[in-house]
Amino acid sequence: MPLSMMNTGDKCLVTLVKGNPEQKKFLENLGFVIGAQITVISVNSGNMIVNIKDSRVALGKDMTNKIMVAPE
Repeated sequence: MPLSMMNTGDKCLVTLVKGNPEQKKFLENLGFVIGAQITVISVNSGNMIVNIKDSRVALGKDMTNKIMVAPE
């Protein structure tokens, strides 16, 4: 399921990153690689703040739809 479907406090693992090569590289550089653990900090109208690899990252709804996750 896409990351955008997760709720505040949910923990999940990255299973797939979609998008064009530039978008995939951008997300990989932020730490969104297969197997990475994500904790959702807050959700606001589809935009999210997540904790990944000891960093907080803000993502727009378009980006959260490109990150496929599995609940932990």
